[in-house]
Parts: sequence; structure tokens; C-alpha cells
Amino acid sequence: MATINAIGRRKAAIARVFLSEGNGEIIINNKDVKTYFPVGTLQFIVEQPFNVLEVVGKYKVKANLDGGGIKGQAEALRLAISRALVLLDETNKPKLKAAGFMTRDPREVERKKPGRPKARKRFQFSKR
Repeated sequence: MATINAIGRRKAAIARVFLSEGNGEIIINNKDVKTYFPVGTLQFIVEQPFNVLEVVGKYKVKANLDGGGIKGQAEALRLAISRALVLLDETNKPKLKAAGFMTRDPREVERKKPGRPKARKRFQFSKR
């Protein structure tokens, strides 16, 4: 099996994934998943696509993560892994779509407007 590439995005985070057959190890920016994401819930988010398809330990994941926060990076990685698994086998798509892993969350930070302290906040109004 050749290496399969996929990209996932969430907020400002971008995940580039290289999926190949292996023993289930996940390497993120040349670190193990447990050292990169020390929180158990984030490790669970990353491994969700494998758990849904019941293929835990069959693939090796090498990922490059950039931008955003730790939660956004974990969810971007989940989307990238899901996309790679669909490229590998098209029959995986219905299960992953039903679990909500194939949808890119489109919410982004709203830009700051000129003459205001933040995007929507206004300075205090004074009548006199």
C-alpha cells in the first residue's frame, strides 16, 4: 500500500497527514501522540476515526500540525485522518460521515473592525 496524503483544517489549525500500513503508531511533528497531546481527551479525538471503523493498530500516521490551539489541532488531525481513510477505501465514508468526522467546521475568528475595541464590542455610549 502506498502512502496516502490528506489535509484537515479547523479554525487556524492545519493538519497534513501521511497514512500507511503499520502498527498503529501516530507521530505528530516527530513526537509521539502521547507527548504531543498529553491530555487523554485530545488523544481520544485523534483516534476516533480508527475506533469507528474498528481498524485500531492497522495504520501508521505521520502528521504535520501547524497553527491554532491544541483542541483545534486535534480536530483538524481527526478530519485529515478521516479523509485519508476515505481515500484508502470509499466504503468507509458512510460510517465516518454518520459520526460527523467528514464535515469541516467552517467557523473562523471574525476580524476586528476599525474604530472598535474588538470585532463586535463597542465603546461605552455617552448621551451627554
